[in-house]
Amino acid sequence: MTDNADQKKLVDLLDDMPIAMLTTYGAEGARSVPMARQEVEPSAEMWFISARDTLHTRAIEQNPSVSLTFSARDAWVAVSGTAAVVDDDAKLKELWNTFAEAWLPGGPEDPNAVLVRVDIEHGEYWDTPGGKVASLISFAKTKLTGDTYDADHGEVDV
Repeated sequence: MTDNADQKKLVDLLDDMPIAMLTTYGAEGARSVPMARQEVEPSAEMWFISARDTLHTRAIEQNPSVSLTFSARDAWVAVSGTAAVVDDDAKLKELWNTFAEAWLPGGPEDPNAVLVRVDIEHGEYWDTPGGKVASLISFAKTKLTGDTYDADHGEVDV
């Protein structure tokens, strides 16, 4: 990634954002679904547990370009990259959790359970440090002065 400080900030923000909207671009067009992020590697790799028989896994196999958006109360992250459907039993067992079990009750041994790995190519974040109060103050400042909203913004490229 281009800037180590921006890369660290993006990864740190993602620690508090476990759910993403995954957008795929398959034969049916763009489609977004919520996905629970299992892991973010500092090397710009994300892991998700999915069902093999879904529209989004089929779309990834047709076109591996994806976008992911994350949101928290006072921060937002958008990343794009290349996804792959991965059959790796050891990694699937390592990442397995009760949340995944709600969607795939057969456990990691379920033949429909599969991993989706996203290799991030570009990321962007917006952060309003200080939470809700700081956001309200910044918003009031923009209304009074006409300046733009104060948010910490950065971009990273792999």
